[in-house]
Amino acid sequence: MSEPAVSTSNSGPANRPPEGDVPVTLITGTRKGIGRYLAEQFVAKGHQVVGCSRQAPDWSAPNYLHICCDVSDEPAVLQLFATIRQRFGRLDHLINNAGIASMNHCLLTPVDTVRRVLDTNVVGSFLFCREAARLMQRRNYGRIVNFSTVATPLKLEGEAIYAASKAAIVSLTEVLARELAPFGITVNAVGPTPIETDLIRSVPKDKMERLIARQAIPRYGTFEDVLNVIEFFLSPRSGFVTGQNVYLGGV
Repeated sequence: MSEPAVSTSNSGPANRPPEGDVPVTLITGTRKGIGRYLAEQFVAKGHQVVGCSRQAPDWSAPNYLHICCDVSDEPAVLQLFATIRQRFGRLDHLINNAGIASMNHCLLTPVDTVRRVLDTNVVGSFLFCREAARLMQRRNYGRIVNFSTVATPLKLEGEAIYAASKAAIVSLTEVLARELAPFGITVNAVGPTPIETDLIRSVPKDKMERLIARQAIPRYGTFEDVLNVIEFFLSPRSGFVTGQNVYLGGV
């Protein structure tokens, strides 16, 4: 596949999306949890939403298209973006929500788990950023939001590979912000505090309480907290905001 030609004529990210159709928003990991919540919220806001997960969801919504896809499977990702091009001819927003965690001491973590976490969290995010940018650059406009985690700055014991994978996301976000600025594309990240989803249900309660106590605002995060930051990053008025990572809860 040929690489996109870099234009130097644009001075930075576009402040306004091109006039025209309903915005198209791609969200990964939408079968359940925060991904499903975000998909439903953006459908309600009038977006055409495309979601994906490895398994089919048990829900549907108007103006929502679901594609079964492993985010680390490059041929499947390429086919997903081909479908978006054919069906909608554009992409305005990418929200890289899909992710998995490993919550074990490093001495108890098998290499298969390491590869699975890195493939999903790092390789998957990279593939979707790359292909989204190729589609967004056609209109000289786009918004990409990645997911980091407070486990990285808090250096949480038992989450070495998960925290490391999300540290890579922070670095990826910062570098892509520079590489994609000439195409009118911003790239930012949000780092949620613990939210009561499947991702943390296997973590002992006392460990979660100690973690939350380290936050400036000692409570669990909510889906609404995350949505608030994402909406700011996606706003047409946020065209001068790129390469930023926002940790929630005062971490």
